[in-house]
Amino acid sequence: MQLFDLHCDSIVKYKEEDSDFLCGSTQFSLREIKEMKRICQAMAVFIPDDIRGEAAFQYFKTHAEYMRLLTDRQSDIVEQVMDASDIRRITEAGKCAAILAVESGAALAGKLEHIDVLADYGVKMMTLVWNGENELGSGHDTEEGLTEFGRQAVKRMEEKKMIVDVSHLNDPGFAQVCDIAEKPFIATHSNLRSVAGHRRNLTDDQFREIVKRGGLAGLNLHEPFVSDDKNGDAAHVYRHIEKMLELGGEKVIACGSDFDGADIDEGLDTPRKFAALADYLLQKGIKETVVDGIFFDNALEFFEKNM
Repeated sequence: MQLFDLHCDSIVKYKEEDSDFLCGSTQFSLREIKEMKRICQAMAVFIPDDIRGEAAFQYFKTHAEYMRLLTDRQSDIVEQVMDASDIRRITEAGKCAAILAVESGAALAGKLEHIDVLADYGVKMMTLVWNGENELGSGHDTEEGLTEFGRQAVKRMEEKKMIVDVSHLNDPGFAQVCDIAEKPFIATHSNLRSVAGHRRNLTDDQFREIVKRGGLAGLNLHEPFVSDDKNGDAAHVYRHIEKMLELGGEKVIACGSDFDGADIDEGLDTPRKFAALADYLLQKGIKETVVDGIFFDNALEFFEKNM
């Protein structure tokens, strides 16, 4: 049983509850780590849309430092990834490899030099926007694309080997990233709009673009993004996988649960349960190598190549 998950909001929950990686009330927890062959989890510092400017930058630092505190305190079960080679080393030691990420470029407070600060904290990828607008651009609730600062931020992120994440970005913004980006980018937690019509999901053409560029798309378990009737069970997640495979996504599909930031079916709402979806896919006739790719190998190979 294995899981390489590109997105959760759990570090914010841990801080709110003064808890840690063994928290008993969060979707993502390492209480069941002994049942996992290997696990790598991206821990996103989520910046709400009502926090902006210097307050957003300080909000990021507070939570990044809290994650550092927890990884130091619980070093027997978790370690932060600072270099791509860390992922194999940490997971082979039976620990969780934790990748620090940011959800919403509001964390930059409109300053390009803050990308360097985030990189120094170990941030390996950043979701450019959330639902609304920030200094970089606009999310899926709006119509505007990237700002000039957003264009500059994408270029600076690539210089710092910080992965650009287009989840939440609206269609004009996605098109602009395609024009600007020189390196592969990812959608850490986005499904397909042709399967579930929410505008938060990727169009087939957008997914094909990610395939063409050698990126990743992480399966999001939030029920309204899984199906139009908000049924987020295994069968409905499979529909996205089936379509993604039809679109050439064998090496692109990954996991992006959105643990602790989403309404998730109770059959999938922990790392062990999500990882167990692999057995369901095997029963549906998907080859073992493809399933291994979805749950770990695709993301591992991407990060070893691009981080």
